[in-house]
Amino acid sequence: MSQYWKPIDGLQIAIDGPSGSGKGTVALSVGEALGLPVLDTGLLYRFTGWIADQHGVELSDVPAVLHVLQAALKDMDWQAAGIFFEGKDCTSLLRGEDVGSLASQVAKLPEIRDNLLGVQREIAKMGCVMDGRDIGTVILPDAQAKFFLTASQRERARRRWAQLHMKDADLSIEQVADELRERDARDMARDCAPLECANGAIQIDSTTMRVDEVVDRILAVLERRALIVPRK
Repeated sequence: MSQYWKPIDGLQIAIDGPSGSGKGTVALSVGEALGLPVLDTGLLYRFTGWIADQHGVELSDVPAVLHVLQAALKDMDWQAAGIFFEGKDCTSLLRGEDVGSLASQVAKLPEIRDNLLGVQREIAKMGCVMDGRDIGTVILPDAQAKFFLTASQRERARRRWAQLHMKDADLSIEQVADELRERDARDMARDCAPLECANGAIQIDSTTMRVDEVVDRILAVLERRALIVPRK
């Protein structure tokens, strides 16, 4: 697919949405179709919560979290493939629900977000697809294309459970739904960069849509805006 479409130079595509909306999967497919790197900003917050937990730091102790984070960033490499720390791929360690809960807690801290903002903007300069919860509103407010994905809470819980059940057979869909509701509440209610649809973003409800259908809709928007053209 990436052989067919050519994006304009420096094209930045922001894809926001709540957990389970499909934004990560869609972002990967859009990136593949356009030959652009895909950057999951949520991994940075997961890394922050994880590294603080590894050092036994309370997340309420902001100066201590910042100290640990700033030291860790020197040995952290954020790539389209994931996050590498001290030369090792730690992405799989960051994907668990326990780390997701830590991420949601640190993501509401303005000091943490400020520290990670420069990291995210710098790597996006060459063009990328970036997904998260505040990409179009805070990280890349000038992105040429912004999308906000959502789905019914029931469908989002089902998707998350399908992902996590492979690793934890005892996990119930009810547990996932409860955790999802708690995380949604935290993400939308936080004072700093709450989860919301950015101005100018196109909303897509993926409840009854396949991934390829969502991707096709996004590509159609990009083509209509002349942000991508067919390769010759």
